[in-house]
Amino acid sequence: MLLCKKIRMNVSEQDAATLEFMQGKCRGLYNWWVLKLRNGEKWDLYDAKKNLQESKQHDPELVQVYGKLLQEVYYRLDGAMKAFFRRVKAGEAPGFPRVRPRHSFFTLCYPAMYLKIEGDKLILPTGGKGKNKQYSNIVARLTEIPPEQFKEVAISRDGKGNYFASFVRECQEKQHEIDGIVAFDLGIKTLATGVNEQGRIYTVGGFKGSRWYNKQLDKIRSKRDKCKKKSRRYIHLSKVYKRVSQKKRNKQQDSLHKASHLISHNLVERTIVVGDLSQRQMVTKQHVERNKHLNRAVYNEWGLYAFLEMLKYKCVLYGKELHFLDERNTSKQCSGCGNLQAMPLWKRTYCCVECGLVMDRDENSAHNILTRFFARRAPHTERCGVLHTPQSGVDVTMASCEGQVQQLNLFESA
Repeated sequence: MLLCKKIRMNVSEQDAATLEFMQGKCRGLYNWWVLKLRNGEKWDLYDAKKNLQESKQHDPELVQVYGKLLQEVYYRLDGAMKAFFRRVKAGEAPGFPRVRPRHSFFTLCYPAMYLKIEGDKLILPTGGKGKNKQYSNIVARLTEIPPEQFKEVAISRDGKGNYFASFVRECQEKQHEIDGIVAFDLGIKTLATGVNEQGRIYTVGGFKGSRWYNKQLDKIRSKRDKCKKKSRRYIHLSKVYKRVSQKKRNKQQDSLHKASHLISHNLVERTIVVGDLSQRQMVTKQHVERNKHLNRAVYNEWGLYAFLEMLKYKCVLYGKELHFLDERNTSKQCSGCGNLQAMPLWKRTYCCVECGLVMDRDENSAHNILTRFFARRAPHTERCGVLHTPQSGVDVTMASCEGQVQQLNLFESA
């Protein structure tokens, strides 16, 4: 499988200006084609590449951009259009390609055969030849040793203004021989709560410093709103805001990487079952009434999509199986008797009115997800405390398994 190693680069002010110039021209070419497609232009990759010379005549500064970067713009837009047509065919939300904003850095992708590495120096070519070459080649110093036999390099920039080089390389997948199943329920208070076949409970905590960073960001934004736009203080506070928000994102990404590595690598179970939960379900009207900060917590601090994407490729890397299961009514259903009752988000403990079961709502949901996963196996399943009887269609959870709780909390504080 393909993996990416991200290394920070140290570039001079002149080289940074060259990178900004090239990414701006690539972003402009991308946006120009997006607007043409919105106006009814028919998309064809090869016809669009033939019109590159006309684009250079319209904008002569495109000559100063490296040709492979301009070609990559067409391939990137072609991938976006194929995804758009695939969603339309499947009946999903179409999601037409969007215009890239100015404040966002347009990633520059260089093929490996056109790059030079001399020690810790990475030489990136620019466009133009002879007397027409306005910008010299970019010489960047890498802070780490790059991997060998990489395929391409993607140049990006973060909110602090630091530049990074991402080396894409081939990595061999591992084989996981130990068998076992563990089911996880995703939540907001705890990132994931899981249970295995023996009844052991795993609690994986997520990033805990979001409230502190949100308070700091709100103060900076409040001060900036009182300043005149484009003033010296306004620009200074904008830079501070970007720096603090980037620090928050880095800590959040670090916690998600550690949590996904913990589940995919450290746990001995081979099969991982995760409830298919969408963020939109968490911000419905019945939930928002009691918590006005829920939208910000779900969409900004939770990081559900990023966590699942990390979990997908890490499970493939370490030889584990990942399954997504519909978790509808898993929080409302009793894992002991199957009774359904209302469970708003502010209720953290499940108390069954039929059988008297008292359990944490996330643990109860994890038990239901594990039971549903065994129920979908056919024709017969009898495995470590969970018995499925196809004749009656009833899942019976045997009471002989003793629950063991193993707390795996990450980042109690920022």
